[in-house]
Amino acid sequence: MKQDLQFNKNEDAMKLLISQLSFKLDRIYKGGGDKKVAKQHAKGKLTARERISYLVDDEEEIFEVGAFAGEGMYEEHGGCPAGGVIVVLAKVKGRSCVIVANDATVKAGAWFPITGKKNLRAQEIAIENRLPIIYLVDSAGVYLPMQDEIFPDKEHFGRMFRNNAVMSSMGIIQISAIMGSCVAGGAYLPIMSDEALIVEGTGSIFLAGPYLVKAAIGESVDKETLGGAVTQSDISGVTDYKMPDDKTCLDTIKDLVDKIGAPELAGFSRIKAKSPSRSPDDITGIMPELRTKPYRVEDVLDCIVDADSLTYYKKDYGKTILTAYARIDGWAVGIVANSREVVKSAKGEMQFGGVIYSDSADKASRFIMNCNQKKIPIVFIHDVTGFMVGTKSEHGGIIKDGAKMVSAVSNSTVPKFTIIAGNSYGAGNYAMCGKAYDPRLIVAWPTAKVAVMGGAQAAKVLAQIHVSSLKSKGEEVSEKDQAELIKKIEERYENQTTPYYAASRLWVDAIIDPRHTRKIISQGIEAANHAPVKKFNVGVIQT
Repeated sequence: MKQDLQFNKNEDAMKLLISQLSFKLDRIYKGGGDKKVAKQHAKGKLTARERISYLVDDEEEIFEVGAFAGEGMYEEHGGCPAGGVIVVLAKVKGRSCVIVANDATVKAGAWFPITGKKNLRAQEIAIENRLPIIYLVDSAGVYLPMQDEIFPDKEHFGRMFRNNAVMSSMGIIQISAIMGSCVAGGAYLPIMSDEALIVEGTGSIFLAGPYLVKAAIGESVDKETLGGAVTQSDISGVTDYKMPDDKTCLDTIKDLVDKIGAPELAGFSRIKAKSPSRSPDDITGIMPELRTKPYRVEDVLDCIVDADSLTYYKKDYGKTILTAYARIDGWAVGIVANSREVVKSAKGEMQFGGVIYSDSADKASRFIMNCNQKKIPIVFIHDVTGFMVGTKSEHGGIIKDGAKMVSAVSNSTVPKFTIIAGNSYGAGNYAMCGKAYDPRLIVAWPTAKVAVMGGAQAAKVLAQIHVSSLKSKGEEVSEKDQAELIKKIEERYENQTTPYYAASRLWVDAIIDPRHTRKIISQGIEAANHAPVKKFNVGVIQT
């Protein structure tokens, strides 16, 4: 009865977090607001989300990347919902594709710094998985008040066109539809794609618009004559297809995708799927309301993997990391998950849950190499506070063992998928395949925390440093002042560790309902199966 009560309390807390997630997403989905949407419709244009919905085979199978991009980052500029561009992974005519659609209801689709980062992430997903990418262009170009943060650097606006060229050389199909403005440097994107479509009356493409042409050379010309559909299709031949309206344009894209040849598959193992032994709904009751409380990660896995498919690797060694082979929706996977239980090692030593010890790092490194040897995708499930510290760990070589795990993750060539379920702190984030280690997809649950260390620990460390600094200057600090300082630092730190803070900066691709984890992993592996796997090479650190 006690367990049922705690389960119900956990469930209530998680469902509240999921409800808050849905509320935030509904607001983001409105883009620039109802008035801006009405203006789009008045011009005979669909919105970015309407275009995507019409283009894909099944709206329910869309995985959106970066919905929270830019959240809370540009308030002084009026905000930038979803970074002003919608990016999804979805099927078009049965083919997994990446779709990038400028949202003209948000600052006319202008590029903020986060817009550039999000576009580059979309191209990265297409490149890693060898997926066709479809650009639905409707953008005013760089957001000029912030041009210095989006224009000149390596990971800025120009990198996208460089990627166009690289993707073309790799044989990755790129299709662009000019469904609104396409101006200045942005004009290179559709024309560096394999094929370009343009919509009559609303689509236009030119290096300089009428106002700039007038200012530069004194010529007066209207937008349609300068770069409208007739000009760029019939006269210049810049675009390949002239379309009467949005829907015809999108139908033509479907036809083009439908005729793309079959991809060379990686050949990941898949059999007929079985339902998990526990309902995915149970995850909401398993995950504790308080992040400091332990739980059995095995119970979480029972809600995600196919029934009777788990084979644990070195089960009783390095117990603070769980490693296992399993199947998810029929796909073979390797799982590396942090255990949150306090355990006793074979040597009789107590080990804290969520902490990586030398034996756990060693086990995980070996398991990762095995998965590469067998060509099995790896799923990482985070709830980690970092590596064990202290004299005993340092004398035992924790740095070397941690380096081995980081090296194994870094050199791994099979697709990696990362789920941040709880804590993801410090070097634990790195070793468990955080964003810096090229996961094909990385998602967070509403319970996630991403930071160098926990808020309470960070606040105490920073407060100690501050107090020591004051004392070195001969100043005394009362206990009350220290407590207030710790509280202030902790509040700031807690805000910076939320999954929304991480998602707004694209440290994660999405915040998801935990009950959808199985579906998203399956969708990710299906996409990854389009790209052959490179040979795995072990670095010197592994020796």
